[in-house]
Amino acid sequence: MSGIIGYIGNKRVVPVLLEGLQRLQYRGYDSAGLAVMREGKLNIRRSTGKLRNLEETIRLDPVDGAYGIGHTRWATHGAPTEENAHPHRDCHQSVAVVHNGIIENYLELKRQLETEGHKFTTETDTEVIAHLVEKTLGGDGAGKPGLSLEDAVRAAVRQLVGVFALAIISTRDLNKIVAVRLGPPAVIGLGKDEYFVASDVPAILYHTRDLFFLSDGDVAVLTPNGVTLSDFDGHPVTRRVQHITWDPILAEKGGFKHYTLKEIYEQPRAVRDTALGRISPESGQVFLDEMEISEEDFRSFKEIRVVASGTSRHAGLAGKVMIERLARVPVEVHYASEFRYRDPLVDAETLTLLVTQSGETADTIAGQREAKAKLSKTLAICNVLSSMVPREAHGTIYTHAGPEIGVGSTKTFTAQLTALYLFAVYLGQTRGQLPVEQAKKLLADLTALPKQLESVLQKDDEFEDFARHFYRSSDFLFLGRGVHFPVVLEGALKMKKFSYIHAEACPAGEMKHGPIALIADGMPVVVIATCDWTAEDSRARYDRTISNIKEAKARGATILALVSEGDREVSDMADHLIVLPPTNELLSAILEVVPLQLLAYHIGVLRGCDVDQPRNLAKSVTVE
Repeated sequence: MSGIIGYIGNKRVVPVLLEGLQRLQYRGYDSAGLAVMREGKLNIRRSTGKLRNLEETIRLDPVDGAYGIGHTRWATHGAPTEENAHPHRDCHQSVAVVHNGIIENYLELKRQLETEGHKFTTETDTEVIAHLVEKTLGGDGAGKPGLSLEDAVRAAVRQLVGVFALAIISTRDLNKIVAVRLGPPAVIGLGKDEYFVASDVPAILYHTRDLFFLSDGDVAVLTPNGVTLSDFDGHPVTRRVQHITWDPILAEKGGFKHYTLKEIYEQPRAVRDTALGRISPESGQVFLDEMEISEEDFRSFKEIRVVASGTSRHAGLAGKVMIERLARVPVEVHYASEFRYRDPLVDAETLTLLVTQSGETADTIAGQREAKAKLSKTLAICNVLSSMVPREAHGTIYTHAGPEIGVGSTKTFTAQLTALYLFAVYLGQTRGQLPVEQAKKLLADLTALPKQLESVLQKDDEFEDFARHFYRSSDFLFLGRGVHFPVVLEGALKMKKFSYIHAEACPAGEMKHGPIALIADGMPVVVIATCDWTAEDSRARYDRTISNIKEAKARGATILALVSEGDREVSDMADHLIVLPPTNELLSAILEVVPLQLLAYHIGVLRGCDVDQPRNLAKSVTVE
């Protein structure tokens, strides 16, 4: 995944491009570059590493122009070197391209172009695009006519196999940016006498809130006079312009040291906003957005398949517990990257539930299309309005978390859990499995949750103290049962992302089947031992978790336990304790993950790690 920005208008182009790249750094930070057009000539600056290196390059070697494109890279083909940084050019330096995606047949195309005399200077797949466009464009920029840039781009992309979002400029067709989408996201911003293309909304939000997303197969042409839109065959198409209501300040740090910390602290609001307008605690009803899936459909489904990756998959695992308990319908959770390759057994009686923050994750999109091809209805849980997965779904439950910049995905998880909880209650009612009084109690608990989250965040100093105790550790083990197991999976993932410490999670009952061999003197073992004291099954899980704590303690583990208010037994045996407010067991997952996020965050900071942009990771994986 990489970040793209393009601008044509009346402002100084370089500051606009650098500002856009700054807000896209979470999409890639191996290298960065820009290309601007001035007096009919391309001027390119590129640097390895983070954006500040490009800014220093431009400070030492200034550049300006009338319009241009920029890129921040997450390497797929070729090492993160200045030579491989975008934008890429053809050998005549008449075409500049920035690209997000993968060209699968680039070696075949490259060999063919080399036989025709084209000389390549990089290891990337992207460079072939510049050469193809230049070859197809024709003309010489000095009066000899050729194709328009958009026609040349259409001809070029029809030869590509793979997925790509592109922004292209050329000296042979001036005052024009051509943007293309087939797979990775691309958004067009409409300002006053100025126009933008970007990989994501935050890059342009300070300039305009009026925008539309390109669909697969779209070609947009940006000129000083406006934007025209067509498909790969040149037929005009239209897309609905949206007005984004996000406050741009949500995309800034807001006084916090890191985006990640700010977004952890935004979780009470994310939970509240996701539930807002969708529940009636008085009647016990949940109201979902309008969709093409009817109540009769929801009653008829015989199974649900959840398709997701990473943090979203962990949310899906917790959602499985919620849905099966409240709606009594079997749920399977799949890795999105594996789903379509398994020839999945789904049909018209299966609901496929896609969980995705961006709505643009390549594996999840592929899984969705596989399910639809087998006649399964698809329901999306997503944070980005009109992104690809919601557009192709039969229905969507939007999480209202606002833009998330930190690569680690924190408020995404809690907002997704909230949406899954709402869906589980709705499905339980619709299928006649959830009595009204129980639904009222479940929704009352949800209404109280944001304030409880705020009370957990007020204990951040405690979590930072724990971090000082553990940050030199080389390994962590996380244990949990039932709905708490997905939470410890997420806690271990955050530890790996934020601190680069090896962390493993397993169901507490599985510890003695292998992971117990890892435990040595002083090894931190994080155990979720919360309990809904009013529920018999929760108390039973609590009792069994106590046995696991004793087993770990007997082998020298240092125990950090998460417990509920009123706990006595675990409090007497744990080395460190995090006390959480009481709620029902399903919602406790949201309360529990916050201390684990903060623990990993503070350990990462103490170890000098880049918690906003962990090494080798990108915000959403838009290529397979």
